[in-house]
Amino acid sequence: MNHRDTETQRDPKTEKVIGAAIEVHRILGPGLMESAYEECLAFELGNAGFEVERQVALPVRYKSVELNCGYRIDLLIDNSLIVELKTVEGFLPIHEAQLLTYLRLSGITTGLLINFNVPALKNGLRRMKL
Repeated sequence: MNHRDTETQRDPKTEKVIGAAIEVHRILGPGLMESAYEECLAFELGNAGFEVERQVALPVRYKSVELNCGYRIDLLIDNSLIVELKTVEGFLPIHEAQLLTYLRLSGITTGLLINFNVPALKNGLRRMKL
């Protein structure tokens, strides 16, 4: 099953988040640490009226116990969109698997994977749904 969205499945919230990410990338360019992009994107999204939570702990439910296994969502937007940020040469299957795992564990159905280490941000975007 392919979890990437088609062009017709885009929604206004992800479009606005992508627009904010493009603005951050336009100003900063590639080459910084992931934490810098996270801070700036959280600032942009907060100014745009979104509820933004950073580094949200994501426990794993095993049988009847919740275990803290160290998973952290980079940005949780309005309790309904997960944004995972990267500064890598290119996406690997493990990056998409990470986002899909976070979607499954959280019960959230939509996520964005954004790689800021690219000349044009449109080449560093993946929109995924469960």
